[in-house]
Amino acid sequence: MAEELFDIYDEHLNPIGTATRSETHARGYWHRSFHCWLTRREGDRRFVRFQLRQAGKDTHPGHYDITVAGHLSAGETMRDAVREIEEEIGISVAFEELIPIGQLREEADGEVNGVPFIDREVSDVFGCVCDLPLTSLTLQAEEVAGVYEADLEELIRLFDGELPELNAEGVEVAGSLSGGLQQTAQRTVRSAEFVPREGYAEIMRALRACT
Repeated sequence: MAEELFDIYDEHLNPIGTATRSETHARGYWHRSFHCWLTRREGDRRFVRFQLRQAGKDTHPGHYDITVAGHLSAGETMRDAVREIEEEIGISVAFEELIPIGQLREEADGEVNGVPFIDREVSDVFGCVCDLPLTSLTLQAEEVAGVYEADLEELIRLFDGELPELNAEGVEVAGSLSGGLQQTAQRTVRSAEFVPREGYAEIMRALRACT
């Protein structure tokens, strides 16, 4: 199977060509990605959903992360990238349903299974209101180990460092990447277990305005 190609950029986001996913992360090329946070309202409370990355991911395996996120393949636009929502969690969403939140520019490096990586991304961030129950999701087992939700105000306090941990409930892949779902017990979630990113609290505050 051919490796995915990304459009790559210099530090000023001028296009400089294409590279495979592994080359992009090995050489630290700038590339584009799509971030979408799903949220829902229940009475006066707002909940936010987030995923658990599979242990086999090439960057930040086994960490909590944005509900849905993905790289733009070569030639794709941000409008095209909305496909990630259906691919990762099985929900069909039109681009027009997304609420723009902003753009993040991030640099990170590390090592996974002895392989170093340099991840330089510019990400467009969106919110999306979704009232479907978590049990209706279909997870892309190769990418997503589980999807959970927690109270928005508690998440803000968690990322502000005012709350050491919180409880979240969700669904996860059952068995060995079977794609089936099982209801999970409450999980205890800490901010250090999320992919290291700046701006989590600010994004949570922006999600308050999603209706």
